[in-house]
Amino acid sequence: MIYTEQTKKALKLCFEAHKNQVDKSGLPYVFHPFHLAEQMTTETTIITALLHDVVEDTDYTLEDLQNMGFSESIIEAVSLLTHPKSGFDYTEYILKIKSNPIARTVKLADLRHNSDLSRLDNIDEKILKRFEKYQNAIRLLEE
Repeated sequence: MIYTEQTKKALKLCFEAHKNQVDKSGLPYVFHPFHLAEQMTTETTIITALLHDVVEDTDYTLEDLQNMGFSESIIEAVSLLTHPKSGFDYTEYILKIKSNPIARTVKLADLRHNSDLSRLDNIDEKILKRFEKYQNAIRLLEE
């Protein structure tokens, strides 16, 4: 992890935004973006990894991130990584991400972490279907 003023700000925001959330196995959700950030190699990708679900899963907006002083390249990547609220085509979503090197790098790490079935206590058909979807997305992003 690269500790700069901006990455520290993103760490604090990530923790604050996700502190009361848990993942599918009941672990604190914030471990997920922290795990992704640890794999990144630049300030921009670290910050994007930390913030990748903040807009999608909390009350924070892209405008809030912009007002906090995060760069336009981070805002754009987070915007691409944020699922629309309803009715979107997953393949189109992945292809849009592919066009942005920052979002692509973070999404690949996100998909790989979300595909780690050892994180889950119970594996059912729904989880296996999601795993297959994520593997297909990884292939698309790596092409």
